Amino acid sequence: MNFKDRSVLFFASGLFLGLIPFAPGTFGSLLGIPIHWVFSRLPIFLEMSFLGLVVLISVWISGRAEILLKHKDPSQIVIDEVVGMAVALAGAPLEPSLVVITFLVFRFFDIFKPFPIRYIDRSIHGGWGIVLDDVAAGFMANMAWRLWNLSF
Repeated sequence: MNFKDRSVLFFASGLFLGLIPFAPGTFGSLLGIPIHWVFSRLPIFLEMSFLGLVVLISVWISGRAEILLKHKDPSQIVIDEVVGMAVALAGAPLEPSLVVITFLVFRFFDIFKPFPIRYIDRSIHGGWGIVLDDVAAGFMANMAWRLWNLSF
């Protein structure tokens, strides 16, 4: 395996967090929190632009990793959870309680896959399919914390 493919697997596995034998998606999701911390210091336009770029790069990495691992959406690929969690926190203030609640809501959506997440998961394949269901879960978690903030 060449350096490029090893690098793809390194990033696809969330810096090897995806190799943890239990709950790799949960550990991958946690990696989205420091990414949010970095992006949140930018003006919102730049935060969203960089997040969009990260989503596109993650689609390519996920698709390539799926080919290398010779398995459809393998659990070792957690870059989708990393990106999904970053989407969930996009625009969020750096309040620990909000981050914890958003993390739990994101994991709920990612695990149970309510509509339209399950539809995306089953209908779209390859890198796009791996990433977009988590982006949808992140978007729904993002809307949840925003609605929560409006009501309190």
